Amino acid sequence: MTEDRRTGARTLVAGVGNIFLGDDGFGVETVRVLATHRLPAHVEVVDIGVRGVHLAYQLLDGYDTLVLVDATARGGDPGTLYRIEVDSPGDIAPQGPVLDGHHMSPDAVLALLETLCSGTGGTPPGRTVVVGCEPASLEEGIGLSAPVAAAVPEAVRVIQQIVQESRAPVLGTAAREAGK
Repeated sequence: MTEDRRTGARTLVAGVGNIFLGDDGFGVETVRVLATHRLPAHVEVVDIGVRGVHLAYQLLDGYDTLVLVDATARGGDPGTLYRIEVDSPGDIAPQGPVLDGHHMSPDAVLALLETLCSGTGGTPPGRTVVVGCEPASLEEGIGLSAPVAAAVPEAVRVIQQIVQESRAPVLGTAAREAGK
């Protein structure tokens, strides 16, 4: 477990997507690059890939901030970055069925997490942010398109900014467990 010594805050940065579907690998590539940077001790960076069910269960370990990094089609130009603050699972438009363990979009992961928390007494992260990138192509093939690859360094900077913001105490899992 990684915990900020001053606040008890824990942050999980999760790259999701399928590297065999072109720009869908944006999240995986971005966290690969992010992991080469020095990060605060309270931050854990994971390549989730297509293992959305695994992510939902990992979140039961208790994190104050979740940063999901994924290809996010919202109608912008390819390579456009989006920073989406999520208040509840319904804030992200559904993109796929919840029960398909290898094709779970962020909304499906958050919906599953909500179900798991209600069944286990767990607590979801106090803050969830999606860092998304408009894909150019989601066709079969390995490698990001030029505009999406060019967006990776800026996405890393956005995530680093979110990580710095996450140092501030959030009334999330760790704070609630500590009785604050």
